[in-house]
Amino acid sequence: MKQFQSKYIRWILVLSSLLIVILILWNTWQFFQKIKIAERDKMEIWAAAQKHFAESDLNADTSLDLKIIKNNTNIPMLAIYSDTEELYTSNMDSLLVNSKEKRNVLIKKMALKNKPIKIYDTIVLYYGNSSLVKKIRYYPLLLLLLLALFSGVVYFFLRSSRISDQNKLWVGMAKETAHQIGTPLSSLMGWTELLKMEQVDQDYVAEIEKDVLRLKNISERFSKIGSLPELKPKNIIAETEKALIYLKSRSPKNVTIDFLTQKHDIQVPINTQLYSWVIENLIKNALDAIKSKGGITVELQDLENKVKIAVTDTGKGIPHNEFKAVFKPGFTTKKRGWGLGLSLAKRIIEDYHKGKIFVKKSELNKGTVFVILLKK
Repeated sequence: MKQFQSKYIRWILVLSSLLIVILILWNTWQFFQKIKIAERDKMEIWAAAQKHFAESDLNADTSLDLKIIKNNTNIPMLAIYSDTEELYTSNMDSLLVNSKEKRNVLIKKMALKNKPIKIYDTIVLYYGNSSLVKKIRYYPLLLLLLLALFSGVVYFFLRSSRISDQNKLWVGMAKETAHQIGTPLSSLMGWTELLKMEQVDQDYVAEIEKDVLRLKNISERFSKIGSLPELKPKNIIAETEKALIYLKSRSPKNVTIDFLTQKHDIQVPINTQLYSWVIENLIKNALDAIKSKGGITVELQDLENKVKIAVTDTGKGIPHNEFKAVFKPGFTTKKRGWGLGLSLAKRIIEDYHKGKIFVKKSELNKGTVFVILLKK
C-alpha cells in the first residue's frame, strides 16, 4: 500500500512539474506575441509620422512627427526608396547596409520575421526584432535547458544515492555471510584435526582439509568486500596456476582447462585472495557456458607495462549487445543464479586493482574471450 502511495505521489509531482513548465512556456509565448504586436504598432506609427512629415508644409508644426521618428532607439529598421535606392536606417550596422549584397540578404530576413510596411508606393519600411524580443524568444529554450540540467542533476543524485545504498546492502550481506561462515568453519577445522588422529584414510582427510581451507578463503574474501584490500607484489603466474589447479580437480571430465604462458615469474601488485576469486568466477562462468564437451584456455601475456590474462571458452557465446550488461549486478542467463559473479570480478579488478576487465569477442555457439589487464 505504501509503495503504491509513493508511486502515486511521484506521478502527481511529475505531472504537476510538467503542467507548471507548460504554463510558463505558454505565458512566455503570449508575452512574446504581445511585445511583437506592440513593436508592430510602434513601426506603423513611425511610418505614419514619416509620411505626415514628408507631406507637411514648410510652415507646419512637425515637432511631434520628428519626436516619433527619433524615438525609435531599439528596433532595427531600414526604409528604402525603390526608385532611387536611397536609405534611411536606424539601429543598424553600417557595414551591413552599405553593402548592397548584404543589405538584400538582410531585407529578406527582416521580411520573413515581420511584414514590411509600405509608406508610399516607392518607399517600404523593413524592421527586425528588438533585443528584448530576441531575449524573450530564446527564454523558453533556456528554461528547458535549465530544467533538463536540473532533472539530470536530480537523476544522477538519486541514482548515485541508490547505488550507494545497494553497495552498503551488499557489503553488509557479505560481512554478515563471512561472520556466519566463521562459526561452523572453526568447528570443522577442529573436527579435521581430530580425524587426523583417528584411524581414517589420510587421503580423505587431506581432501576435507582442502575444502575447509577453501571455506576459510571464501570467508576472508567476503570479509574484505567494502574495504580497500592490501596489494602486494606477487608472481601472478603462480597465483593464476594455483587457482586453476583447484578448479581442474573439481571440473567436469569432459571439459579441459589449459594454462598458457611464456614466462615463469611476473611480479604484479595484487590481493591474492580477491584475484583468485576473479579467475574462479571467470572459469565457473565458462563452465556454465559449455553445455557438454569443450575447453577453457587461460593465456597470460607479459606486455610492456601491463599483464594480459585472456580466458577463452568454447561455450554458447554472448550477444554483442550484452558485452557490458554481463557485468551489471543481477544480470544472469541461468535459471538459478544471482548474477553477481562478473559484477564482483569487475569491481575487484577495476575498483580495487585499477585494471580493466571486458569481453573482447564472442560468437554464438562458438565461444567467448574475457580479458583482464593489470598494471605491473
